[in-house]
Amino acid sequence: MTDLRDDVAAAVGAVIDPELRRPLSTMDMVRSVSVDSDGTARIDILLTVVGCPMSDRITADVHAAASGVPGVRDAVVTVGVMSPDERAALVERLRGRRGGRSPFGPGSGTRVIAVTSGKGGVGKSTVTANIAVALARAGLSVGLVDLDVHGFSIPGILGLTDADGRVPRPTRIDDLILPPVAYGVKTISIGMFLPEGDERQAVAWRGPLLHRTVQQFLTDVHFGRLDVLLLDMPPGTGDVAITAGQLLPGAGVLVVTTPQGAAVDVAVRSGVVARQTGQRVIGVVENMAPLPLPDGTMLDLFGAGGGALAATALSSPGDEVPLLGSIPLSPALRACGDAGTPVVSARPDDPAGIALTALADRLTHLVGARRRAGAVNLGSTGRRGGP
Repeated sequence: MTDLRDDVAAAVGAVIDPELRRPLSTMDMVRSVSVDSDGTARIDILLTVVGCPMSDRITADVHAAASGVPGVRDAVVTVGVMSPDERAALVERLRGRRGGRSPFGPGSGTRVIAVTSGKGGVGKSTVTANIAVALARAGLSVGLVDLDVHGFSIPGILGLTDADGRVPRPTRIDDLILPPVAYGVKTISIGMFLPEGDERQAVAWRGPLLHRTVQQFLTDVHFGRLDVLLLDMPPGTGDVAITAGQLLPGAGVLVVTTPQGAAVDVAVRSGVVARQTGQRVIGVVENMAPLPLPDGTMLDLFGAGGGALAATALSSPGDEVPLLGSIPLSPALRACGDAGTPVVSARPDDPAGIALTALADRLTHLVGARRRAGAVNLGSTGRRGGP
């Protein structure tokens, strides 16, 4: 039975933890494997914390893996919890030797893109969420940090809220935070840390708390290896923008504006501040652009050409800033955002869905992001834990 036991151990060890996205065998989560003379496989596994939200899924995956080994007639899975020392060793292994520093600095292989607007209400979060989902659908490993602390909306746009507006609490392994996953995108937001049942309360924080929040999101959240990390920046050029620039000086900045002149002026300022912190403006996105109507006319509710004006204003000799995309006014884009089903996934054939998918493709080539070997091309769904 030794060979059969080894086969079962290999199959079980290859099961991927849905939150950590690593095989169980690499995290010492398989305590023991044995096979009885009648072909019954017995597997003891260790979860990271009591009440792990992925307990049922991990147990089912382990049972399925063991049962699928030729020669196994039945599988019995026993679930335990890591000791404090075992958990501390796992956290240390996951953190590596970063010493509390952000893992997304030079040489990390992760392309960081801060999406900014300067002005609120231009659809920056909607654009950010849809870019993230489009990149994940293309097979990239994507993380999204919602840094709009005072006006967070990413959990709702990505469908991470229930009917009552509640947002899932991230799993914690000691002081390490595991981000929920929606549509293949690992996501973190301040909305996930508000008191239970009080998710609609206002977050009224000033400088030191904002700085600490940004720092914690970039150091204490375990995203694993990412191809692209998107930052949904708050409106304005204040504390969060400056902190993000200090912590991630090599990040690229994507400026979102509407065609309206007033929005363009403020958007340009956000790009200027990003440059002052050492970041590079990689392009401009025009949202709420004119919508073609069935009779051939254009509905230019917010004017036209603002994106090109912003790109020109941010360009200088030797540093041309391109207009990377123009997203037309779209009822489907609004409706999908309200429903928590991003348009690039739910309505990819909508004009806005087509434009956003094309924008994500241009970003991939612009920043040189590459699909990791073995990455999975996601389908049209995938909330917490992936598809």
